Amino acid sequence: MSEYVHAALLLHAVKKEITEENMKAVVKAAGISPDESRIKALIASLAEVNVDEVLRSAASAPVAASPAPQATEAKKPEEKKAQEKKEEEITGLGALFG
Repeated sequence: MSEYVHAALLLHAVKKEITEENMKAVVKAAGISPDESRIKALIASLAEVNVDEVLRSAASAPVAASPAPQATEAKKPEEKKAQEKKEEEITGLGALFG
């Protein structure tokens, strides 16, 4: 089902309406045979959802688990910053699919 969620997010990102036809086209372009029942179910579930609001709130969601303090302290400052940025990125979009 995640490929359909990704297709919907792609359509939203390019400012296209999330319709059955558009979803089918994106899924087909990805080399997947579209499942109409899944597409209809996703479109129905997104009907009352403000995707922009969901994406904003997901981007500010707290990190579920943090590394052990001793593991973090052993890293260099550059490594810490890179790891924190990576965790922020995962949390933002990962919250949608977790």
